[in-house]
Amino acid sequence: MKWFNHKHDHLLGIDISTAAVKILELSKTGSRYKVESYAVAPLAQDAVIDNNISNIEMIADAIKVALKKTGTRTRHACVAIAGSSVMTKVITMPAHLSEDEMEEQLMVEADQYIPYSLDEVCLDFEVQHVNEANSEMVDVLLVASRRENIDERVEILEMAGLTASIVDVGAFAMENSYTLLKDHLPDVDEEQTVAIADIGATMTTLNILQEGHAIYTREQVFGGKQLTEEIQRRYGLSYEEAGLAKKHGGLPDNYNNDVLEPFKRALVQQVARSLQFFISSSANRSIDTVILVGGCASIAGLDKLIEEELGIPVFIANPFINMALSNKIKPQSLSNDSTAMMIACGLALRSFD
Repeated sequence: MKWFNHKHDHLLGIDISTAAVKILELSKTGSRYKVESYAVAPLAQDAVIDNNISNIEMIADAIKVALKKTGTRTRHACVAIAGSSVMTKVITMPAHLSEDEMEEQLMVEADQYIPYSLDEVCLDFEVQHVNEANSEMVDVLLVASRRENIDERVEILEMAGLTASIVDVGAFAMENSYTLLKDHLPDVDEEQTVAIADIGATMTTLNILQEGHAIYTREQVFGGKQLTEEIQRRYGLSYEEAGLAKKHGGLPDNYNNDVLEPFKRALVQQVARSLQFFISSSANRSIDTVILVGGCASIAGLDKLIEEELGIPVFIANPFINMALSNKIKPQSLSNDSTAMMIACGLALRSFD
């Protein structure tokens, strides 16, 4: 069954993370994109646990809240599943096969590659390029996920009054939105190996891109929630109060030295460890550039700390840097949320495939 390659004229990119639902709508005139609408709605702590959906009603309600904020009339959407829920394999197939013939052959051979019954999974594939060793063959990316991962997201969107036109993969959405960044990064060329560190509320996801394509994904349970919980514990606040104080300030003078700086150092170590894990598992490959995305990426000074630790350039992502904004978008608000909108942006870009 195909699931991430359908096309639709106009799509909302909907990113369901552990802390929030993010919705983004883009349009395009010539080669320039425009942000038509966007919104972020918080999720209760137990709606998504470690990237697994645990309460579909809560998430559907949050999407409804975000949709109301956007004011959009678009009802078709693109949503993502986490990279950890997906199995990918590059296989070679004869170049002369049509797409239907490839699909037929893959369905026959899929059980060689996938450790589940075919009844339990959704499959899709994409021809990548001509095989380097044999020009009569092509490299084909095979992607599979448990059917329940897809069905949950389709059901959530339906409950929120939307249609799931595309179910994508988080790592592919990140790869998609990276195309918006690369022209603005000094000294980054096509050949380089780029690490995108997505530091969210509960999860830090490392995506490694080689020549613009995702080749590696790793998730670690670490994120901004640890900082919120430390603020809560240290200053006797509720979790909600701690989250607001983290975002808007008003904490005692000792907050920076006693709470924020230790958290930043821990975050630097997490990113360094993830990168080291990748480098040691892939012979002769080094990282040329690190891009920070996710809610924690905008913590002041974090980029410089990681740069000092790793000795390579570190940039903070802003996928909207060259986009026009509709008059209902507040520029400062979008700027504040920009680092957390990379996956939503990659999903919204599927409108223009």
